[in-house]
Amino acid sequence: MDLLGARAPTRDDALAADAADPLAGFRARFAGTDDDAPDRLLYMDGNSLGRMPLATPAALARVVEREWARGLVGSWATWIGAATRLGDVLAGGVLGAQPGEVLVGDSTTVNLYKLLVAGLDARPGRDVLVCCADDFPTDRYVVAEVARARGLTVREVPADVDAGLDPAVLAAALDDRVAVVVLSHVAYRSGALVDLPATTRLARDAGALVVWDLSHSVGAVPVELTAAGADLAVGCTYKYLNGGPGAPAFLYVRRELQEQLRSPIAGWFGQRDQFAMGAVYEPAEGIERFGAGTPPVIGMAAVEVGARLVAEAGVERLATKARALTGLAVRLADAQLASLGVRLASPRDEARRGAHVTVAHPRAWQLTQALVERGVVPDFRTPDRVRFGPAPIYTRFVDVWDAVSRFRDVLADRSYERFPEQHARVT
Repeated sequence: MDLLGARAPTRDDALAADAADPLAGFRARFAGTDDDAPDRLLYMDGNSLGRMPLATPAALARVVEREWARGLVGSWATWIGAATRLGDVLAGGVLGAQPGEVLVGDSTTVNLYKLLVAGLDARPGRDVLVCCADDFPTDRYVVAEVARARGLTVREVPADVDAGLDPAVLAAALDDRVAVVVLSHVAYRSGALVDLPATTRLARDAGALVVWDLSHSVGAVPVELTAAGADLAVGCTYKYLNGGPGAPAFLYVRRELQEQLRSPIAGWFGQRDQFAMGAVYEPAEGIERFGAGTPPVIGMAAVEVGARLVAEAGVERLATKARALTGLAVRLADAQLASLGVRLASPRDEARRGAHVTVAHPRAWQLTQALVERGVVPDFRTPDRVRFGPAPIYTRFVDVWDAVSRFRDVLADRSYERFPEQHARVT
């Protein structure tokens, strides 16, 4: 799969890489991948919403038709521990964490709020929160609102929109006033990758906790939370984990920290003796103390299918392929798009890049619409970016080659000029 040695890889090179791909068999286990026509849909948005595993409908039907329809309330014997059971699947198979350190449920935003406030309360006397000025909006919004409610100071660390966060700039923002740092492992716009272990050590040396947002890395980039010494993390499951739209998120708390932290959202699924229905809230032991309301049982069934597929494929193998896929995209952008006014807007060094590649062009919004019309599905990111997210578990090298080829055609024939200049609401 090493296509990086070729100055301008050919389509035959891409086909040869597919023939040698040890993960090739996983493609057939996802919906919409059986069309091999020349005009087939080329899905390059797996980092926004992953494809549906073919096993997902049966998993949902089992919960709905058997456990709910026939088992009724008796099925809670199966459902009651699903959030921690699925958390252990993610911990061991995807996140490099220990059993009892991951909980599934709520959204990424809610989980971020819970861990941010819990971490803040565990650092009394510190009055500063740190985040990245170019981080995903919801992360910055949560940090800003917690700071506003508590009368704290926010230090938004600047970052290059293409190259990502400079560790030296972050280090300069850390001192004994910083309680919690919120950072994304992979930048949502450019794919720039932050060194998770080194950055965790940097914050810890300053006495601060880090809440990592793993949404754009989990399932495609090695995380290894235990080895990295990570304290806290959150992430979504509908991107590379293929859990479906609106799928429940997860949170991670290092075991040694769990008894020191208290979730700011007290709910009956975080209560020590849940069915005693006691008048006073007492947090449960372990990771379950970060539960709140009733978990989304149906959504978790879909997440489990995707998580087990990723675990079966192996994160290291997926990451190796992701580097090769994005490396191919970079080489092809240089060879086929640069002369037509497109600029690489992601780190060129694969060691500093996650699993997606972004390019810049002044008419990026229009180009995105024209690409969709041509059967290529990327996404647009402000201010002028087209982002390609080839999910390694089902995307082929020839798909990347053909997607860039169609991109070149759209640029060359200027068909994108037919589309109005406007921005869409994107998530």
